[in-house]
Amino acid sequence: MSYRPYQDVIRRKSRQIHVGPVPVGGDAPITVQTMTNTLTHDVAATVAQIHRAEKAGVDIVRVSCPDQESALALKQIVAQVSVPIVADIHFHYKRAIEAAQSGASCLRINPGNIGSAERVREVVNAAREHGCSIRIGVNAGSLERHLLEKYGEPNPDALVESALEHAKVLQDHDFHEFKISVKASDVFLAVAAYQQLAEVCDHPLHIGITEAGSKRAGTVKSSIGLGSLLWAGIGDTMRVSLSAEPEEEVLVGWDILKSLGLRHRGVKIISCPSCARQGFNVIDTVGKLEERLAHIETPISLSIIGCVVNGPGEALMTDLGVTGGGAGKHMVYMAGKTDHTLEGDMIEHVVELVEKRAAEIKAATPAKVPAKAAE
Repeated sequence: MSYRPYQDVIRRKSRQIHVGPVPVGGDAPITVQTMTNTLTHDVAATVAQIHRAEKAGVDIVRVSCPDQESALALKQIVAQVSVPIVADIHFHYKRAIEAAQSGASCLRINPGNIGSAERVREVVNAAREHGCSIRIGVNAGSLERHLLEKYGEPNPDALVESALEHAKVLQDHDFHEFKISVKASDVFLAVAAYQQLAEVCDHPLHIGITEAGSKRAGTVKSSIGLGSLLWAGIGDTMRVSLSAEPEEEVLVGWDILKSLGLRHRGVKIISCPSCARQGFNVIDTVGKLEERLAHIETPISLSIIGCVVNGPGEALMTDLGVTGGGAGKHMVYMAGKTDHTLEGDMIEHVVELVEKRAAEIKAATPAKVPAKAAE
């Protein structure tokens, strides 16, 4: 088997929709989502949480609207944030209508759970009138009874059949601005369902391993599941579901995309696990640098290696690099070439170098025209 670099990942061809100004599907970048966990009607707390997610690089944020107070609060929330908001609706069709009227860019619903055909028609009309897209959100934990009776348990066939049934409801109303998710907490079930769905439709897919768990365990599960799908070219927008703060979900999502070479944002640190050969405390240094460099958005790579065994080689492949040396003297590399030595505490020096290099890259990069403006 020949080596297949990440540049050869071939994305599944899907139709493109929009969540507010953000394109999803087609040739658009894979977007990173999260969801707030505040009481939505607590506008100040919800906005503050969204702002933290924005700082981490989120593209789209979902907000739960379990009651009228929450749905109406979206109007104040939308006015104070810069990312599009998805309103999470489960059963009451009026919440979906209120959310659309309040400025939501997308409605997360299951049309089959909304109720009568007339109620579905009202929700679709509200979405169309207010420029909302829709996400059909199928979940293994809440499959329809008739599918559980048919299949006996949640399985890929049941998830896909549910998704296509809901999609048909929207298509019958001549509404096509929708994406689909078929989530499960079981990695194998979720991946198999997405693989099957990807083969039978061209709708944009929102991927995720639902209820993945704690920050550590959930990151592992999500990385395995989402990484498998993304490497196979499946997925147009994604959420890492963690029992952690929303900004943590965003950071993990970005790390998954960066690891696969699918999107680039901020500083990518290549670091060794450290050993007795280290010329400085690698673990402590990397932790401090991650915190100090979190504000950098420009894609830039930085290698932090404790000794000369692998340090020079890693530095050849990064924008900046530091390799630990003897007697407290460490080598600094710029664009893969040795540049100067460094003694003592390196944090401030490395931060300064990274900020300078990021500014140079940003200045040399042509400004991009927003997708909507370019149409």
